[in-house]
Amino acid sequence: MSLSRQRVAVYPGTFDPITNGHIDLVARAAPLFERIVVGVAESPHKGPGFDLKDRIELAQICLADLPNVEVLGFDTLLADFVRRVGGGVLLRGLRAVSDFEYEFQMASMNRHLIPEVETLFLTPAEKYSFISSSLVREIARLGGDVSGFVHPRVDAALKKRWQRA
Repeated sequence: MSLSRQRVAVYPGTFDPITNGHIDLVARAAPLFERIVVGVAESPHKGPGFDLKDRIELAQICLADLPNVEVLGFDTLLADFVRRVGGGVLLRGLRAVSDFEYEFQMASMNRHLIPEVETLFLTPAEKYSFISSSLVREIARLGGDVSGFVHPRVDAALKKRWQRA
């Protein structure tokens, strides 16, 4: 792997919505790399609560204070996206032991598809270890308070998305 590729990390996900845990992971990884590309996957099979354009915009707002972070959407195979942006490292978050089996399987598959790319696992700050986008989305959908788990703009977008009559 070339040195220039090693300096570019890709953090892929659906980010539906982006949470404080995601933001924390990117903020802690930012000093380690020349550039981080947050790749927002279209993932229509997951039935996202927000469309791709909105998820990209929210991620851009949340990560705006990190000058070496870029947010891009993609609707291709992750391996193709990583090659297109010149990534050499895939960033993945591990919240709990239960995440490990799935993430290990994905890392192994990616090693076959893009052998020139390494996967780096980061754990969240303890205060974010229980937060997941799906939990945040469900709590917001049912009218619960998620303001402690997401950026204020994401909180406002969630409230607007699931306004209660």
